[in-house]
Amino acid sequence: MYIRATKHDIMKKHVLLIVFALVTFAGFSQEKEDQVTTYYLIRHAEKNRAVEGDKDPFLTEKGTNRAKHWAEVLSTANIDMVYSTNYNRTKETARPTATQNGLRLYMYNPRKMYDEEFKFNTKGKNVLIVGHSNTTNAFANKILGKNKYGQINDNNNANLYIVTVTKSGATSVLLKIDN
Repeated sequence: MYIRATKHDIMKKHVLLIVFALVTFAGFSQEKEDQVTTYYLIRHAEKNRAVEGDKDPFLTEKGTNRAKHWAEVLSTANIDMVYSTNYNRTKETARPTATQNGLRLYMYNPRKMYDEEFKFNTKGKNVLIVGHSNTTNAFANKILGKNKYGQINDNNNANLYIVTVTKSGATSVLLKIDN
């Protein structure tokens, strides 16, 4: 049996298809709006200070152990993305968590922290961000939209800033996690 579709029937199907597509995409958009984004921000672990003037030192043994400890601490955080500045000490601090979660290590520019592209790429995810004594607090403040945290003391490698962003705003907590 052959049923012939009229132009009206075809048009009705197209309109229904377009309405379905719009509702579906609006649903995805709404779903993304309702998602919770959690940022875990840490300063790099202890760096090697043996060579005076070294602008890009690696971690000390203590720093390497702390980086592994951060991976343990964050093992239940379901990390989706790991960001680091492009320095040896930050990459070495971030790498154990990235490796543990089978993730790529992304680089970020501290001069462009929390821009629209970063917000879009991380929305609805659990994200580790590794920075420095003068950028980690600034990044947390930028996400919060206020100056809540001051610069980290140069001998402090134990701060964990947890910043949660929802459609109603951002909240944070600062923890001290020693080895």
